[in-house]
Amino acid sequence: MSVTITRARHAELPAVLALNEREVPHVGQVDIERMRWFAEHADFFGVAWIDDELAGFLIGLRPGSEYQSPNYRWFCERYGDFAYVDRVAVAPSARRHGVASALYAAFADAMPASVGRMTCEVNVIPPNESSMKFHRRLDFYEVGTLDHDDGKKKVAMLVKDL
Repeated sequence: MSVTITRARHAELPAVLALNEREVPHVGQVDIERMRWFAEHADFFGVAWIDDELAGFLIGLRPGSEYQSPNYRWFCERYGDFAYVDRVAVAPSARRHGVASALYAAFADAMPASVGRMTCEVNVIPPNESSMKFHRRLDFYEVGTLDHDDGKKKVAMLVKDL
C-alpha cells in the first residue's frame, strides 16, 4: 500500500472532522469551524490517502499562532521554535501501514532546517498506550506533564530532536 500525503482542502474537512471525532478522547474534540481555522492557519495540515481513501491526517503548528490550546502554549513558553503536532489520527482500516510515520516525516520535511525539534502530547489519563509506544519508536522523549479537567486528564509532553 502506498501512502500519499496532500495539503487538506476545504472539501475534505467534513471527512477529516469525522475521523477526528472517531478518535476522541485520544484527540481533542473540535467542530467544523475549528477545522476550517486549521485549514487556513496551520503551518501543516497533511491528509494521508491510501487508494483514494482517507487514511489519516496531521495538523501541525509553529510558534506565533493565535491558537490557545494549553498544550501548545506550554511548549511556546518553553521553546523558541518547534514543530508542534496538534493532532494526528489514522483510520482504523489504515493502521499498521505506515500512515502516521509518513505524516510525521512529511511534517518534519516541511519545516525549515532551523526548526530543531518536534513536539506533541500523548494522553496518560486516560491512557493512550499505543500512541506512547509509537512516539517512543520515533525517538520522542518526555519533558513534562500537564493536567487538565482537575486531574481527570493528564498528558505527557514529548519532544523529538530533528
